Amino acid sequence: MDDSASGGSTDRSADTAGDGTEPRPVTTTATSFEVLEQLRTSDDPLGPAALGRRLDLARSTVHRHLATLERLGAVVRAGDDRRDGYRVGLRLLDFGLGAREAHRLYPLAAPKVDELAEETGEKVWCIVPEGSRSVHLYGAAGRRSVRTGVREGSRGYLHQHAAGKAILAHLPADRVREIVDTEGLPAQTPETVTDESELFEQLERIRERGYAFNREESVPGLHAVGAPVRDESGVAVGAISVSGPANRLKGERLHEALPDLLLGATNEVEINLSHG
Repeated sequence: MDDSASGGSTDRSADTAGDGTEPRPVTTTATSFEVLEQLRTSDDPLGPAALGRRLDLARSTVHRHLATLERLGAVVRAGDDRRDGYRVGLRLLDFGLGAREAHRLYPLAAPKVDELAEETGEKVWCIVPEGSRSVHLYGAAGRRSVRTGVREGSRGYLHQHAAGKAILAHLPADRVREIVDTEGLPAQTPETVTDESELFEQLERIRERGYAFNREESVPGLHAVGAPVRDESGVAVGAISVSGPANRLKGERLHEALPDLLLGATNEVEINLSHG
């Protein structure tokens, strides 16, 4: 039986495991988040009936969650008619922008991302790890950049792109092991590395040269190079990458010119990070 999302008294003792180790998940919160996730990923607004079918929940249960989320500004009606369904509300944009601005890497990396996009003409990203995934924190488009469907806030698998592999190569070995065990190595394209031994060999080479490559591993026809941003202890707190069509990012440009630009940019960010 699903908890009501409409309020009422709660038993705080039910939220803990009882031995002081790990809190038990709150079903109501998880369900509300699932509702938001469905609305975020849907091309069209969704109403209680459609959401109920997707989540295998009673329409009345979904309606209570939507009513609470609407009062909080987290969802809004897509039109004047009650049958128009709901979409994610812009109040969540405030949460997202606030989270980004609070990240210590953002104010230091964003100007360098803008500079690299202007200089290279390609798409440039600052990507950070969160949990066992990657998050596209900030991006800038150069005059010749191509669209890939990735946007600021997009989450992904670290092993599938250049910035993510640059991060993995500069995390503690036990943390990398934990990420691989948790997420696996799912393929995004036929070129994605899905073999553990191959991935670990790549990470060793990345540590030796200081940057990583993505050759059509996340998007067919797209190449990228990424370099880590490390803290004072040498652990990656993020990475910056340049990506573009494979027929432009190849040869000397991919293997020498862009890595040199990236290493200069990330070195500058690292210095500011350690003295900020």
